[in-house]
Amino acid sequence: MTAIDIHVNDSRAKRNVAVLVAAQAILGAQMPMIFTIGGLAGQSLASNPCLATLPISLIVLGSMLAATPISAIMQKWGRRAGFFVGAAAGACGGLVGAYGLYLASFPLFLAGSLLTGIYMSAHGFYRFAAADTASDAFRPKAISYVMAGGLAAAIIGPQLVKATSDAFVIPFLGTYLAVISVNLIGATLFFFLDIPRPPVPSADSPRGRSRLELLKTPRIAVAVICAMVSYALMNLVMTSTPLAVVGCGYTQGDAADVVTSHVLAMYVPSFFTGHLIARFGVEKIVASGLVILAAAGVVALQGVDLNNFFVALILLGLGWNFGFIGATTMLAGAHEPHERGRMQGLNDLLVFGGVTVASLSSGGLMNCSGGTPVEGWTAVNLAMVPLLTLAGGALIWLVLRPREA
Repeated sequence: MTAIDIHVNDSRAKRNVAVLVAAQAILGAQMPMIFTIGGLAGQSLASNPCLATLPISLIVLGSMLAATPISAIMQKWGRRAGFFVGAAAGACGGLVGAYGLYLASFPLFLAGSLLTGIYMSAHGFYRFAAADTASDAFRPKAISYVMAGGLAAAIIGPQLVKATSDAFVIPFLGTYLAVISVNLIGATLFFFLDIPRPPVPSADSPRGRSRLELLKTPRIAVAVICAMVSYALMNLVMTSTPLAVVGCGYTQGDAADVVTSHVLAMYVPSFFTGHLIARFGVEKIVASGLVILAAAGVVALQGVDLNNFFVALILLGLGWNFGFIGATTMLAGAHEPHERGRMQGLNDLLVFGGVTVASLSSGGLMNCSGGTPVEGWTAVNLAMVPLLTLAGGALIWLVLRPREA
């Protein structure tokens, strides 16, 4: 590839990044909206408080189940088709969730959450789409910039919650109606996306490694583990946070503000994470993310003052950013283009499988592992230890093993 080719490709890549940043800002706003109120709405509908976070768990489960089909759609018909499917599912999820709230039906509300998971799965591929047309040098920055679009989502989402959660007699109904509008408006952005459809493989084209062979590749295996742990721990703690904040005597507005600070911390560093990866290497950035996640748990265990919640959740967001973007960059450079659909779908299946387990565990740990919200919050944060040990050990093993030719 010549310097001219790289320039042309990066010009198109920068346009695609701009579109994906806007999509991340608008469509991505629904995720902090739903994660802020999903547990509270579930708590109001569920007969058993241990099931309060089940709606969020089903979003993540839907994302896990949709990862492979969405990846296959993108491999066959292109990124745009997959993103349209995701936005349509997000709108349907908001509609069904709103109807479930209107009828006070917990099962129907859960069905809406499962549909929303299809959107979450498609949303996870924004970062991979950013890398499709980028040169090797621009790839980590492209991924980082797209993730930075979540900064606007971090502001828009919680503010929409504040404006809509009490707009109707039925709590949170207005928020789910707003989710429908977010998806319909945001979907129009994908008309401007310019990512070529993957070529149809010929009979003699390389087939690439099987899923098992890919997972046996050390760099891929460690990238998947670190991405899974970073995302699972972020979800584990964030899902319980609104319940913990309100349970410790603070208001729903306080909970929304804590979530806002957390989501800002998730995405603000994205403006420079790619540059840090290019300068210091991806392994050091992933390691820094895991250390910061551990620090978040330590701060959370020091007490339940509102400032503790803010600091812990800010550290949680920063640790997720370094760990997840670093792992994504590591994975993007560890497989061939013709293995893209197979590997990226498998990665998100495993990542969101881990997140599903974390989300399901979050409500049980928070509401059913002690007699008070403080005891539940302590249990949630102690649960981080074994997963951090796994990811840290895997990363150390990768760094210390001899480099392959």
